[in-house]
Amino acid sequence: MIPQHIAIIMDGNNRWAKRRNLPGSAGHRAGMEAIRNTLEACNEQGVKVLTLFAFSSENWGRPRSEVRYLLALFMRYLRNETRALHKDGIRIRFIGERYRFSKRLQALMSEAEAMTAGRG
Repeated sequence: MIPQHIAIIMDGNNRWAKRRNLPGSAGHRAGMEAIRNTLEACNEQGVKVLTLFAFSSENWGRPRSEVRYLLALFMRYLRNETRALHKDGIRIRFIGERYRFSKRLQALMSEAEAMTAGRG
């Protein structure tokens, strides 16, 4: 039986990278790749909702350079993937507090939601 809703807490990217003697950024990039693979698999299998808990309030306490990297990676992902997700019939919705994100990131999030609103 295929579940209708799967929720994933994204955690452990730094630990994954450290175990492989890689920088934390490599772990975060691998995490984004895992999202792409997970989205494709869920879409193929008919999972209706995938919830990703990707940036908690505790993440703001990470080193400033890491937070900047995470937010830049998120922006790049939205810019590069939203059209493909829309084409694949995937709807994007963000939950949680956005006010701490830059206006540019908030706009990208809104654009992604608007582009994919008629999907899913």
